[in-house]
Amino acid sequence: MQRSSRLVLVLFLLALSVGLGACSTTSVGLAPPPAPKTLPYRIGPPDRLEITVLPEPAISRNVVVRPDGMISIDLVGDIPASGRTAEDVAADIQNRISRYKRDASVTVALQASLSSEITVLGEVGGQGTFPLTRETRLVEAIGNVGGVGRFAAKDRIRLIRLIDGKTHVLVADLSSIEQGDLSTNYLLQGGDVIVVPPTGMASTGYAIQSILFPIQQLIGFGTTVTTKVVTGGL
Repeated sequence: MQRSSRLVLVLFLLALSVGLGACSTTSVGLAPPPAPKTLPYRIGPPDRLEITVLPEPAISRNVVVRPDGMISIDLVGDIPASGRTAEDVAADIQNRISRYKRDASVTVALQASLSSEITVLGEVGGQGTFPLTRETRLVEAIGNVGGVGRFAAKDRIRLIRLIDGKTHVLVADLSSIEQGDLSTNYLLQGGDVIVVPPTGMASTGYAIQSILFPIQQLIGFGTTVTTKVVTGGL
């Protein structure tokens, strides 16, 4: 009897440890994924920059990177900006302007990152492309285009990203995110493409529609409706 009691106690403790382990594993992954390691931001058209040149009299200019990748600044004229970091551009301006302004100190700040864009496609309120002007996660991007549609497969949303010249596909589960699991609420990067696919039933419906649509056109082709108007009594 004592032996059986010990066995029951051991089984109980084992079950308890397994239960605690399960609880701990289910709680893991609720936080959003960490921000991916990113390279220094490279300026491109039509980014907006704020350029300040000290000492007094200070020069302060807000400029837009032109389609040719150049910007213009007092005293030095055109400066290449596209493909360079803000620090690179500041150092170039400082080097050129030092012949006109002694002890020049130049800072370049990114006012608006309009060259870094993302695209949202599929079963959403309105497909489109918009710039990343601040830190944005997947759910925010979908919200910016009106949210998902009625026929969206919320558990199979794809985030397509180019990393080192190779295409990577990350799968996001919006249903889980809505329940509080933020592990697939990815932080977006410039060039990301979000695709919200339709459900299986909706895909079948679209396929049937694409088959029937030309038949409907053929049936309706050449058919006219004539309305005869009689005036002056019967």
